[in-house]
Amino acid sequence: MPDRPEIVCICGSTRFAEEMLAANRELTFAGVIVVAPGVFAHPGDRETGERITGEQKAALDALHLRKIDLADRVLVVNPGGYIGESTRREITYARGAGKPVSFTDPV
Repeated sequence: MPDRPEIVCICGSTRFAEEMLAANRELTFAGVIVVAPGVFAHPGDRETGERITGEQKAALDALHLRKIDLADRVLVVNPGGYIGESTRREITYARGAGKPVSFTDPV
């Protein structure tokens, strides 16, 4: 293992929580540090009995950009090629920061 393992930021729609967790597990077993969404909900959804607000969603989106800043590269979890508006914004941000971006499914 290198002195500092690679850091990968997982991006994608939080509707694909199971797929993100699987990618996280696979990368972690490969010796990668993974940063990923910590909340899998949308405004108005219920997660563990709580709703997230639009304000919380905006704060989570901004926090995720900071996670991209920490990463060496980005992995987009996009089953069926799906990429939503927030994920597109994250891809644009990552590319603008010079981060390599790869996808689990063809786009």
